[in-house]
Amino acid sequence: MKNIKQKIANLSAEKRALLELKLKNKNTNTSKYQGIPQRRNRDSVPLSFAQERLWFLDQLEPNKPFYNIPGAFLLQGNLNLQVLQQTLSEIVRRHEILRTSFQTVDGTPIQAIQPKATIEIAVVDLQELPDTELETILHQKIQQEAITPFDLEKPPLIRCRLLKLDITSNVLLLTMHHIVSDGWSIGVFINELSALYQAFSQGKSISCVDATGFTPLAELPIQYADFAVWQRNWLSGEVLQNQLNYWKQQLHGAPELLQLPTDRPRPNLQSYRGTNQNFTLNTDLTQKLQTLSRESGSTLFMTLQAAFATLLYRYSGQSDILIGSPIANRNRSELESLIGFFVNTLVLRSRFEDNPSFESLLTQVRETTLKAYEHQDVPFEQVVEALRPKRSLSYPPLFQVMFVLDNAPAGKIELPGVTLSELDFQSTISKFDLTLVIFESDQGLLGSWEYNTDLFDGSTIKRMAGHFQNLLSAIVENPQQSVSELPLLSKAECNQLLVEWNDTAREYPTDKCIHQLFEEQVEKTPDAIAVVFDTEKLTYQELNCIANQLAHHLQSLGVGPEVLVGICVERSIEMVVGLLGILKAGGAYVPFDPNYPQERLSYMLADSGVEVLLTQRSLLESLPQNQATVVCLDTDWGTIEQQSQDNLDVGIYSDRLAYVIYTSGSTGKPKGVMNTHQGIHNRLRWMQDAYQLTSSDRVVQKTPSSFDVSVWEFFWALLTGARIVVAKPEGHKDSNYLVNLISQQQITTIHFVPSMLQVFLQEPDLKKCSCLKRVFCSGEALPFELTQRFFSKLECELHNLYGPTEAAIDVTFWQCQPQENLQIVPIGRPIANTQIYILDSHLKPVPIGVAGELYIGGDGL
Repeated sequence: MKNIKQKIANLSAEKRALLELKLKNKNTNTSKYQGIPQRRNRDSVPLSFAQERLWFLDQLEPNKPFYNIPGAFLLQGNLNLQVLQQTLSEIVRRHEILRTSFQTVDGTPIQAIQPKATIEIAVVDLQELPDTELETILHQKIQQEAITPFDLEKPPLIRCRLLKLDITSNVLLLTMHHIVSDGWSIGVFINELSALYQAFSQGKSISCVDATGFTPLAELPIQYADFAVWQRNWLSGEVLQNQLNYWKQQLHGAPELLQLPTDRPRPNLQSYRGTNQNFTLNTDLTQKLQTLSRESGSTLFMTLQAAFATLLYRYSGQSDILIGSPIANRNRSELESLIGFFVNTLVLRSRFEDNPSFESLLTQVRETTLKAYEHQDVPFEQVVEALRPKRSLSYPPLFQVMFVLDNAPAGKIELPGVTLSELDFQSTISKFDLTLVIFESDQGLLGSWEYNTDLFDGSTIKRMAGHFQNLLSAIVENPQQSVSELPLLSKAECNQLLVEWNDTAREYPTDKCIHQLFEEQVEKTPDAIAVVFDTEKLTYQELNCIANQLAHHLQSLGVGPEVLVGICVERSIEMVVGLLGILKAGGAYVPFDPNYPQERLSYMLADSGVEVLLTQRSLLESLPQNQATVVCLDTDWGTIEQQSQDNLDVGIYSDRLAYVIYTSGSTGKPKGVMNTHQGIHNRLRWMQDAYQLTSSDRVVQKTPSSFDVSVWEFFWALLTGARIVVAKPEGHKDSNYLVNLISQQQITTIHFVPSMLQVFLQEPDLKKCSCLKRVFCSGEALPFELTQRFFSKLECELHNLYGPTEAAIDVTFWQCQPQENLQIVPIGRPIANTQIYILDSHLKPVPIGVAGELYIGGDGL
């Protein structure tokens, strides 16, 4: 046991924690196979399973830098270039893999190992550059080296370039292809570089030991090619099948794609374009995370991975999260000193269906991770092949997000007369949608978010990084909290989302009803034309008088405050009179579209229980049987016109019903939605403040009255002195008719559902519509491409409005712009006196850009 503990002390923190867990569980026998022998056949060496996949990807897309492993190191001091060259040559000699190329024999790839290979240090002198240019040129050189591809058929698959900055400062650029190296290998390479440079600079042989305690580098007992041959022989038959069976069971039914909210649609072909963004977790939080890990019987990796899975769950809304994670895959001591592509990828699955506490989730993650480690030998490539997931060129299979905990980051290494430290630089490649890499350091945990720039903006990743840190802080304070309750947002973000962006308070008269506001406008512009239909016209005064007569008549039939009155008429002046008359009588109107099926009309009439029904003689026979008193606005006018033309005072308040409009019933039976005068008034007052109709404006009324868009088409104009132009009954479906109507009546304002706008824009005579000032869209999602076509055809404003029937018409607005750099058209921000909240399934505010459910508050409800 003492020897085991001594060995544990020399391991990295994560590996040490894992072994301590195994010791605690009395499971110290980690060796599952015999030692790796040297290969017998020295000529034809197969590729390892991992190499085979990279070779295949290179065949699909040759000369790509996606699997380059670049490194940039600052060397400060008296660098001996000759010794550095000798050191690199010795490393290449020691490791066959650095002298290996990949050839094809009879259609099969093999490792072709060269007896000798030369690695020349290409020296680039930047000493003459002025300081103002040096940093830019240095950055360009580093980036260019990182993205210069390798030819897998030409060894060595390692490059070295030295950038001379001044007499004592140099930047060493080392680049290897992933097919011959991995992250662990970089540490091996740097350790050997340090040891060999130290020996050669002192004129020593690498095999000698002296009083200074210099440790020699013994000859390697095996090479990577030996591992590849052994892997092919050992990982087969029952051994392979047992491992694959675990992964088949573990990943059965897993989702194909993690649907993270992205800033742009996923391209059809993965480009691997990327960059990275760094962050730091302070030592206090780091210590608390380590304490939590220790007290829960987990490792730091498990705790961080569980937290990352929680972040992805909260961002995506998916309860089944798959994360890829690399494992060194060096289970034998003889592999630890080799350079080569050993790393394997494990797929770690986390389940959130029951909204577990973080503590419970961590237990789940610990068990999943340990099981994965027990079955780590089967290469990821074979897991993919066995599971046969749906393949796509736009994203990698099984997982699209990776998590890496690097326990031994490359720090400063002291060479004789030289200090070597690793330089950070912006990566331009991202093999996954998102990769979170965390390093342990004396300053706390250092992190880097590598992300695909086709999908994400830097601002989005910066927010995500902040939410991850908020999550970690909440976890260490209360790990018993459920994962849905752990706060993601900072106080500032909460204030922005809940308060600042909903600061929509605007004053308006809250005690006035719609018909009263119309009557005020009549006083201002009695002789102005209020409504036009074909050849018919009514001034504001005439419309008011006729509506008053109808209102008095309705009162005689028992209509009063909040009494529901049905109206089923074709689009006409009678429709406008009918709506105003109902409101003036104190009632609330219920529109019935005469084109609705009999079954729907019958249901709505029975469900609403309207006591009076306004209609037209031509529609009587098509109406279902009902108990309402029927008034025909076209043939019963002789009786109606006997009534007074004076305004009524029915004593109703603005919180009373103005209309009941039935939903489409697409999710069940149609439901009658009730809205008040105040809600409509707020909506119309906002619209007037935002778009400023004047007496010279003409608004088309073409939306069927059974849709709430018709409400503003009727009343916005009548409350502002503008003119309503009523389209013929089927005119809203006839784009040619609408073009002519707009031209003849000099229409300035019109509404379209996007599908009708698309048809309208195809009309050849659109140039006749130059009088248009503003077009409103709602009712359907507005495609971005349609907005661009709109601006190429018309020179006027385009506004995207959104609102459910349950609210007073619209609750959000967005003005489209010709040159917007958007892929989708937003629904915008809340209108006056309205609050909009985007919440998750647990009623928590979601971060900016994250999908959630829309919650609406304010005067419109």
